[in-house]
Amino acid sequence: MNLSLTPELEQFVQNQVESGKYASQEEVVLAALHILADRERIYKGRFEELQQEITIGVEASLRGEVVDSETVFSQLQQKLQQRREPTG
Repeated sequence: MNLSLTPELEQFVQNQVESGKYASQEEVVLAALHILADRERIYKGRFEELQQEITIGVEASLRGEVVDSETVFSQLQQKLQQRREPTG
């Protein structure tokens, strides 16, 4: 596979090799691809978690298990206040 990079990216890759962090340009590209693959796995996992949480929330709502907005905002304000207070 041949890759065409912008001059800025080519310079970045070259700088990484010259810094001694990587032995070759191929190593830099492989490291970048591994990071991208990891990020995609994390994103996919978090997305699936959010979908599950939404499903749980919708099901609870359908059962009538809801909290009014005033209570929610009051609880959020309390949590924020607790985080702002110095601990010790």
